[in-house]
Amino acid sequence: MTNSQASLDDTEVAIAAARAGADAVRARYGRRLTRIDKGAGDFATDADVAAEEAILDVIRAARPQDAVHGEEGGQRGAADAVRQWWVDPLCGTLNYAAGTMVVAVNVALCNGPAAVADPFGDEVFHTDGEAAWVRRDGNDTHLAPTAATQLVDVNLDPPFPGAPGFRAVDLLAHPGFVERFRPRVVSSTLALAWVAAGKRAAYVTDGGDLTQSVHFAAGIALCRAAGCVVTGVDGAPIGPAGRGLVVAADAATHGLLMSMIHG
Repeated sequence: MTNSQASLDDTEVAIAAARAGADAVRARYGRRLTRIDKGAGDFATDADVAAEEAILDVIRAARPQDAVHGEEGGQRGAADAVRQWWVDPLCGTLNYAAGTMVVAVNVALCNGPAAVADPFGDEVFHTDGEAAWVRRDGNDTHLAPTAATQLVDVNLDPPFPGAPGFRAVDLLAHPGFVERFRPRVVSSTLALAWVAAGKRAAYVTDGGDLTQSVHFAAGIALCRAAGCVVTGVDGAPIGPAGRGLVVAADAATHGLLMSMIHG
């Protein structure tokens, strides 16, 4: 990042950082990857590490006093810092390692701007915390959620903390779901960006509080700014006591999904 770039506002810092990560991800695609075992079947790759370093370079140059929590490198700076960046350098590592281009790069300032970059779609979804856009070829277009596609992305990755009370697989077999929607299974923040952009009607995942997760912070910020309905799987507001995530393009779609989850 140049000296002139150091004067960027937080939204542009998030975009520049996400783009830098996306460049690193794209540059390593198709190469032999070194896997870093995290246990329980989870792993990172040298592409994840390189992307995080590229993102950190941008943030360090533009905001040297800010703290950063990265998925691969952990906490840098005070964990209770007011200005904390959440970084997921490669959301969808399993897809990427298998040669599937459904991945995302996430950068979010806690309670502030965020960006989700699609390395292979050449799109950066971003928000200043109040409105949301997608940047293509240097041009920004407002995101407009819609349930018209009737496609719902469902995260089926373990663990399943909501079982037996909530299991995403049960939702897929619900007669009302089959009648109204068509399922897609994508374990990537790209799925949240697609709800904000009108490419998906909704996204559902199990879990605890996801607002402080490097995997979800940017996507949640994006969907909120775009006007999506965002709650836990229990219908309650997300937060410290939250359970999972249901993000819908509109209230009607959200209501239908909640009735199936709890019906």
